[in-house]
Amino acid sequence: MRAGSGSSAEGLPGLRRGGTVTELLFLYESATEELTQLRPVAERLGVTVQAVSHSFRRLKERGFVEVRDGRYRPTVEGMAWLHGSLDRLGTDVRTRIDRLQVIRSTRAIAATDLRAGEPVSLELEDGLLTAHRGASGSSRGRVVRTARRGELVEVGELEGIVPLRPARISVRTIAEADLDDPGLGKRVAAALGRADGVLAAEGLEAFQALRRATDRPVLRFGVAAAVRQASLIGVPSTVVVSERDLPRLVAAIGPTDPPRLDVLPLGRPHLGRRRS
Repeated sequence: MRAGSGSSAEGLPGLRRGGTVTELLFLYESATEELTQLRPVAERLGVTVQAVSHSFRRLKERGFVEVRDGRYRPTVEGMAWLHGSLDRLGTDVRTRIDRLQVIRSTRAIAATDLRAGEPVSLELEDGLLTAHRGASGSSRGRVVRTARRGELVEVGELEGIVPLRPARISVRTIAEADLDDPGLGKRVAAALGRADGVLAAEGLEAFQALRRATDRPVLRFGVAAAVRQASLIGVPSTVVVSERDLPRLVAAIGPTDPPRLDVLPLGRPHLGRRRS
């Protein structure tokens, strides 16, 4: 946030550097008020005169402020820094506020017949927001209109947070030599077993192997994003991928806050590696 600081932090994180807030406020005061002394601005900012004096010296060293005609004034560079910093700060704050949007009502799948006015608890089941009778859960509300089991039910007076329990992503890799195996389809079917959730193939070879192994729908596009999102809402996934394409898939799923991920070679479960 500070020019020449060597830090890439902007917006609210940039304010963590000691003195940044005082520097911004002092420069703003010097741009909008006729400052001839440091004590009045220190009193307005609620800091000591020494703190304001220190901020002035740091800003002056960077060419952001000067004393002209007995008044503290920002330079052209100082005004550019002030505008840019406040603009980035405003964007960051607005983005954070948007993400904190308060939701007072929502729709869910009725787990059982529900009457208007009845208290319910909300949970994610197979990735679907589901309303259960009773208010014992961590996310609670009240039925707005009567709904039968399996129907959409509107829930109001929401409070609490729906717990998210990330599901595991199981990755099964195919070696180059596996592609010539006439029994590859059976081996893939055996590896899948009764896998629930999303079934996906990354790459042509993996899709061909899965098509020979199962009649289930196979996700082919946007695999990394899809299985990551499914994991975050509690839906497990199984992905078949060639060993050649594995690094790209793992990188696309993402290095930060990764879902629980198992990587095992096809038909050789004890030789695999696990990341969790």
